[in-house]
Amino acid sequence: MDLLVERTETGVAILTLNRPDALNSLTDGLKVALRDALESLRSDPAVRAVVLTGAGRAFCGGQDLREHALSLEAGTGASLTTVTEHYNPIATLLAEMPKPVVAAVNGMAAGAGASLALLADFRVGGPKTAFLMAFANVALAGDTGISWTLPRIVGHAKALELLLLAEPVKAETAFDLGMLTRLVSSDEDVLPTALELAGRLAAGPTVAYGQIKRELAAGGAGSLADALAVEAEAQSTCGHTADHQNATAAFVEKRKPVYEGR
Repeated sequence: MDLLVERTETGVAILTLNRPDALNSLTDGLKVALRDALESLRSDPAVRAVVLTGAGRAFCGGQDLREHALSLEAGTGASLTTVTEHYNPIATLLAEMPKPVVAAVNGMAAGAGASLALLADFRVGGPKTAFLMAFANVALAGDTGISWTLPRIVGHAKALELLLLAEPVKAETAFDLGMLTRLVSSDEDVLPTALELAGRLAAGPTVAYGQIKRELAAGGAGSLADALAVEAEAQSTCGHTADHQNATAAFVEKRKPVYEGR
């Protein structure tokens, strides 16, 4: 299977891109599987955090260019519809996932693979982790949300540089730029660290986490009035959760709260 889906007892779903011999490059089949899996996890109450990673020595090499080239040669134009059919829905599902998403960025994340990683809420990398905004190297513009995520993380000027020059960004530089949330000393620790972080998040007030994500998306895109309106809605949603009631009672009673994600 090109996509492995595993659910842990702690409420973490692990999505593993599983084409290691092809650096987990994205075929239409893998993109459909990823899109459908994210849609399923979005509404699964048993899943309270998601980890996205790749099998083998790379996170994701981006679009499978062999499949893309064959489509171009056939003249069907099918490969050019993948943005609207696959990449855009995947980007939306990751960005709007109402629960935390952690990317375990083992090795290279290139092109759409970099885009996928940057859509996660947290990104864990190791010494061999690297990003490559490879789109211009094949005479393409960016996709999979890179024009939305990258400038928010590194700023407009740096995003322009990374996309136009399309040069690798090594782990330490990526960490300094904020492209990596955590940089561990060993590549073998990337996935365990991501799973530990996801487990911590899954044990937290996941409804509140989802609403915080929604607030930040609105706050970065609209006016103050828009942000205040979303905050009011988000607080109303959170205020009616069992987690909020339990946490408030725990504070008064000076005990540690237990969150149920509802």
